[in-house]
Amino acid sequence: MKLIDLTLTDFVSVLSSSEPAPGGGSASALAADMGVALSRMVAELTIGKKKYVEHHDLINSILPQIIDIQDKLLKAIDEDTLAFNAVSSVFSMPKESNEEKEARKEAMQVALKGAALSPFIMMESILKGLELIQLMVGKTNSNAISDLGVAALNLKSGLQGAWLNVLINLSGIKDEEFIKKHEEQGASLVQKGTVLADSIYQDVLTIIK
Repeated sequence: MKLIDLTLTDFVSVLSSSEPAPGGGSASALAADMGVALSRMVAELTIGKKKYVEHHDLINSILPQIIDIQDKLLKAIDEDTLAFNAVSSVFSMPKESNEEKEARKEAMQVALKGAALSPFIMMESILKGLELIQLMVGKTNSNAISDLGVAALNLKSGLQGAWLNVLINLSGIKDEEFIKKHEEQGASLVQKGTVLADSIYQDVLTIIK
């Protein structure tokens, strides 16, 4: 059964068990997806309200993008665990002969790259989500402004958590070019996203006060 098909109680139960997966990667995807879901709620509470008619075109253009990101991050909850399981499965491969050892090493490198790419792709979606939320601040239903702040906090948590999962998998990869590319791009994503999330949070605080 997919993780996303579990009840909240069952998901938390398996997350807190001694099983190594799901772990931080799937939890990060869930946190980020909750943030995007909140931003979608705010958009839905804005569209159709006369008070915000001047912003309807903007919010209507943002909403389909939010829905797309929400779907991607929901799928990432399971994809991250599947990527981790692929790494774990390598340990059961035979390693008696030199050929088997070499095949095992190659399989591990492929699996580790997959495990690094899963949260990296997640980070790209999260940054896009934060960019959309920034466009929404001050142009949506004022009664739900706090929800945009919470959305930014959730996305920031998901972003930083995903970054940790990228880094821990990169640490076992031998491909220096792959490592350099994803370290540089990942650092840029987390820096931009953190700044955006903090800015959104401060703007929301200012509006509320």
